This record gives sequence, C-alpha cells and structure tokens, in this order.
Amino acid sequence: MQELKERPARRSAPPARRRHRRRRPRARAWAAAGWAVLAAASAALVAWTVAAPHPRPDASAAGTAAGPRAGARDPAVVNGRRQPPPVRVPRAATGRYAAVPGTDPPPRRRGFVVQYMVEVERGLPFAPERFAAEVHRVLNDPRGWGRGGRLRFQRVAGGPVRFRVALSSPALTDRMCRPLDTRGQVSCHARGRAVLNARRWAQGAAPYRGDVAAYREYLVNHEVGHALGRGHRGCPAPGRRAPVMVQQTLSLYGCRANPWPYPRG
Repeated sequence: MQELKERPARRSAPPARRRHRRRRPRARAWAAAGWAVLAAASAALVAWTVAAPHPRPDASAAGTAAGPRAGARDPAVVNGRRQPPPVRVPRAATGRYAAVPGTDPPPRRRGFVVQYMVEVERGLPFAPERFAAEVHRVLNDPRGWGRGGRLRFQRVAGGPVRFRVALSSPALTDRMCRPLDTRGQVSCHARGRAVLNARRWAQGAAPYRGDVAAYREYLVNHEVGHALGRGHRGCPAPGRRAPVMVQQTLSLYGCRANPWPYPRG
C-alpha cells in the first residue's frame, strides 16, 4: 500500500511532459491568403515611401566625399541592382490614357515582328517615355518572349496593334479589368490591353522582397504573356524557378522568383 501511494508523486513531475510536448506544424501559405499578404505589404511599403526622406541634389556627392561607412548597406540596392526611387501613386488619376508618342524599332534579328502600343494614364507620377523605354527593353530581352528569333517587338504610336501596355492607377485598373476584381492591388489583361497597376509598378510585391526592378520585368512579361495567349501556371516543384505565368504577385507557392519566360536566354 505504501508503494502504491508513492507512485503518483513520481508521475507528477512536470519537466518530463514539457520535454515531450509536440511542436505545432508551421502554417502553409495558400493562395487564398495572398490578398491579405499583398494588402499588408502595400500598406507597409506606402508607409515607408511616405517616411523615407528624398535625397537632396548634393547628397550623392557628399556621400562620395565622405566615403561609405564600413559595413553600410545601400537600401537602394537589392540583389545587386539599383532600385527605382520611391514614388507615391494616387488611388485615382484622370481616368484617361494617352499613347506615348514616337516609335521603338524591333531588334535586328530574325523573327516575326509584333507591333504594340504603350499608354500611360494622364496624371500619374511617371515619365511616359521612360516607362515605354523600359517596356520595350523587357519585351526584346533575350530572356523574353522573343527568345531564339520567335518574335520581335516594335512599338508604334497608333494604328492596328497586337496589344497595348497601359500603366494605370488602381482605380482605372479596377475599371478596366472588370469583371475581374483586382481590388486596386493587382494587374490584368483585358480586351487586348495589358493593364499594369501603377501601385505595383511603384512598390513591387512582397514575394520579390524589395526587388522592384525585377518585379517590373515580371509584371510586363506576365501580362503580355496573356496578350500572347498564355494562361496561368503553377509552381512545378519547391525550390525551382517559378514560370513567369505563375501569379507571383500573390505568392511563389514554394518556387523562386523569376521574371522571365526563358531565364536561361
């Protein structure tokens, strides 16, 4: 009887139970959570844009004269690339597009020539000529849709075109993309127009971890991919490059960020 009374005392030691507690499994990222992540990331990026001081004209010269601090990290460089300066994008602008004047010739190589136009909504804080030049560079990159002489892209200012690339405020994006609900956050392809949300163009997206330059390349290639008849794809396997037609704005789904249709050129 005495032995039976002593057993509960030996069983009641709490440390043994604490050592054998099961760990909770990590939560998996689902596409349904992408909207919440995107909205939170946008709010954080907007706050950073508002708070970040704009450099004075002599700031770079002063920094060069003083020399960089030991171990200092330039916040404007991500993945070895200098990033675009922060820009505040209004929720709505004029609601009217203007075609970027002028033309850009196709590369001098073999391949079918595809003509396209670039439009920028009036009132957005972006230089139309610079935006058009970036779009043209991306489309004719060896890693782009024209790889291996498949296609060559020529920008024109008017006339019949295969597609249009239009930089749009969040409000105009929502209007142009209906019935798709873009919620002022994402972009789309609608009726022959690659509608690029200016908010995403300025801020990038959370899966790209601050690499706005690379995200802009993805955004052009993804939406123009729809204009060329490509549909959405999934991540082929964890750790692999995401196909450019994965909805990388929302999530990488276990893949690695990749802005190019043919990343190996």
